Amino acid sequence: MSVPTGSARRTTDADVDALRKALRGPLIDASHADYDAARRVWNGNIDRRPQLIARCTCIEDVQAAVNFARHTGIHLSVRGGGHSAPGYGTNDDGLVIDLSPMKDITVDKANETVKAEGGVLWGELDAATQAFGLATTGGTVSNTGIGGLALGGGLGWLMGKHGLVIDNLLAADVVTANGDRHHASVTENPDLFWAIRGGGGNFGVVTSFEFQLHPVSTVLGGMVLYPLDQAGDVLRFYRDFCLTLPDEATCFAALLTAPMGMPVAALLVGYNGPIEEGEAIFAPARAFGTPLADLVAPMPYVARQSLLDAPNAQHGLHRYWRSAFAERVSDAMIDAFIEGAGRFTSPLSAIVFFLMHGKAARRDPEETAFSARRVMWDVDVIGQWEDGTTSAEHIAWVRDVWAKAAPHMLDTIYLNHVASDDKPETIRASFGSNYKRLREIKAQYDPANMFQHNANIPPASA
Repeated sequence: MSVPTGSARRTTDADVDALRKALRGPLIDASHADYDAARRVWNGNIDRRPQLIARCTCIEDVQAAVNFARHTGIHLSVRGGGHSAPGYGTNDDGLVIDLSPMKDITVDKANETVKAEGGVLWGELDAATQAFGLATTGGTVSNTGIGGLALGGGLGWLMGKHGLVIDNLLAADVVTANGDRHHASVTENPDLFWAIRGGGGNFGVVTSFEFQLHPVSTVLGGMVLYPLDQAGDVLRFYRDFCLTLPDEATCFAALLTAPMGMPVAALLVGYNGPIEEGEAIFAPARAFGTPLADLVAPMPYVARQSLLDAPNAQHGLHRYWRSAFAERVSDAMIDAFIEGAGRFTSPLSAIVFFLMHGKAARRDPEETAFSARRVMWDVDVIGQWEDGTTSAEHIAWVRDVWAKAAPHMLDTIYLNHVASDDKPETIRASFGSNYKRLREIKAQYDPANMFQHNANIPPASA
């Protein structure tokens, strides 16, 4: 999917001065000492140069920046954690609304809820809620921003038992394209609340989120590693085994490079219940084949949330990936991926299978904007590397592996894993029957499509 990059027109000095005076946080331009650091995002292969970066510290800052963008016509991006692989959180020659200074977190232990501002990362939210023995579904790496993950649906370790991130969203504060602030919930602005639960950043800037929490403490988690020559058997075992698991259990799979430098197959397991139950449920997986290593053990929830952080999810790596949903993991798909893993161009690259299951897969597809509500796999070929001068080689590897495996997958995608060159038709198909309603709500809240640096939903025509 193409990403707009140039601004509609150059802003005047008077425009910029007025915005700078209206903001409590700093307004950063190319002359600022922090500009190069401020313009960088999680994907180091994104090298864009926005004209202005508004470091927002409060909702009034966000309103001022949105009003500025509407008045001047400058292209607008919104950045929370900056974790978007296509680089939606930045642009060339436009304005970036940077929510990263907005870090307030308030836990209500009695009601088991948390309210967090849009610049919070999942690791920060988990640390705050785990102080009370509570958690909510929150992705698979801790440096993801809560905003991007939530607005795109939000797969995570707790989704089988507690649903997606959006299934735990109780309310949100949203600044829409006209600069107004809206509180969205099932009773207030319910159409907007429906749309932001899976519709991405198309409808405004979400400055705060309120989530339902659940008791979560020590969990069972970790990986079982196998040599690549066992990968075919392991992945065929995986596709059948994980479909038998209860809601409390999650099992993902991956082809990756082990610390000892060889490509391996991995089963990534998690159990959100009594440790003894988890040990029994995952015993067949841990006994299967001849593992190189069994790293599964009881651990704090925050430890499991950060297991995949280093080195694969570290900030600044160069990245390109392709992704799609799959109804089943076929033998042909397995064979194509194992062949690709045998010629990894980088030890940081991976091929990953995330299973949509349990409570996350049992809701009505039209209950929220996220329509992928059935048991299926989110499959990802992830190219990651350190040296930006070698990008062409690694991107070519991803595209070659993907071309061989894609015929065995659906033409829909988990929108948080969208690539910059995914087609608009894929975006439309991925919203399913909700697309028409989303376009109508987009026309209500953003008729000029100001918020278009995303998996974009164009407003319905008048």
